[in-house]
Amino acid sequence: MYPAEYRINNLEKVIHVKKTHLKRASALVLAALMAGTALAGCGGNSSSASSSASGSAVSGSEKKGDASKGKVYYLNFKPEQDKAWQELAKEYTKAKGVEVTVKTAAEGTYEQTLTSEMNKDTAPTLFQVNGPVGLAKWGDFCDDLTNSEIVKNLTSDDFALKEDGKVKGVAYVIETYGIIYNKTLLQKYCDSDYATVKKIEDINSFDKLKTVADEIQANKDKLGVDGAFTSAGMDSSSDWRFKTHLANLPIYFEYKDAGVTDAKELKGTYLDNYKKIFDLYITDSTCKPTELASKTGENAETEFKDGKAVFFQNGTWEYDAISKSLKDDEMGMLPIYIGAGDEANQGLCTGTENYWCVNTHASDDDKAATLEFINWCVSSEEGTKAMAESMNFTIPFKAAKESKNALVKIDTELTKAGKTPVSWNFTTMPSEEWKDGVGAALTQYAAGTGEWDAVTKAFVDNWKTEKAKAAE
Repeated sequence: MYPAEYRINNLEKVIHVKKTHLKRASALVLAALMAGTALAGCGGNSSSASSSASGSAVSGSEKKGDASKGKVYYLNFKPEQDKAWQELAKEYTKAKGVEVTVKTAAEGTYEQTLTSEMNKDTAPTLFQVNGPVGLAKWGDFCDDLTNSEIVKNLTSDDFALKEDGKVKGVAYVIETYGIIYNKTLLQKYCDSDYATVKKIEDINSFDKLKTVADEIQANKDKLGVDGAFTSAGMDSSSDWRFKTHLANLPIYFEYKDAGVTDAKELKGTYLDNYKKIFDLYITDSTCKPTELASKTGENAETEFKDGKAVFFQNGTWEYDAISKSLKDDEMGMLPIYIGAGDEANQGLCTGTENYWCVNTHASDDDKAATLEFINWCVSSEEGTKAMAESMNFTIPFKAAKESKNALVKIDTELTKAGKTPVSWNFTTMPSEEWKDGVGAALTQYAAGTGEWDAVTKAFVDNWKTEKAKAAE
């Protein structure tokens, strides 16, 4: 259980995270005053308050705790790996005698779950942020990991998330997404008399992709499918595929043109391209566009696994689920073409938005236990095997095992062939509110109750507004 002064400080910081946008200096002064009041109420005095304040300035990586006396509470972001994390936690507890609890947030609810959990007596000792924007929100909770073993075990400093020169998070998985396809069904299309495109490898542009999808949709009964693409569900378990992952593409190309990796404002140069690919998803689909608001991620996954759709925008994390229905040589993955850039040499979208952070407000023993646990996960035989085989992760650590994930191998092959991976730029998206605004506008557009202009406004105008708020 955390002390009273932590709980009061924590409440103040959670309020900050929930967008009151207090200036950091003011927030810290207020937190210090509240902490002093709490200490006095608990029989503390000014010297003990001063000692606590000075202790909080010491970096977490320099604090010494006894890992054998600590506990680990991991708030996991990925529902698809929940079972594997539960099993690995049990294995670690059995081997080391240290209690590890894993709680997994429901799809699309991580931020609100994290906010809630951080205000509890038993807050997570291990959580994740999605990059610089997430760190800006949760930096006050992130311990300094600079001198930790897990940082030393990274294959590159590029995977360390830093603030003011200190490592506050470490990337724990590299992932890839694109348009997964059922190779058997796609080849059946190519072999048909109605197919314009006769080879899968010739699908190397938006125009080719649209031709294929349109022809599949027009001949879906002959092919035995309900649509070219799985349903583009816009409920919270699926909308991230379009308001975040698909939205990455127009951002990527705009950044590339400007030679930048972030921007306070967007021009929206490639939003017409964004519209073209989204239109393709919702028209050449297993369902009507008006039904998308209630369609879920599970709906899309089931449609693909059951052979009711040829294409499924998703990523390497989906391998475990679809491999139960498709063999490795029956699945493939295409880049997400939107009619921009050098499409013939475009690769898949590869990167990370998954950074582990250790709660700086946890006890020294719990922090030590947490650091030992995650280092064991990425360096031990048991841990690296579980991450590669049970979770199908590609991890950026020196002891990593090669993943057996067929979708990961496709990305490797494309990169070796000289294709240029599309970087993950949604870590620079200004806020969850921005994403939600884009998602709401997309949903209304698909339903026919909104215009594309609303999507453009949510994308461009809200970007500027939310970036300004984040900078306060």
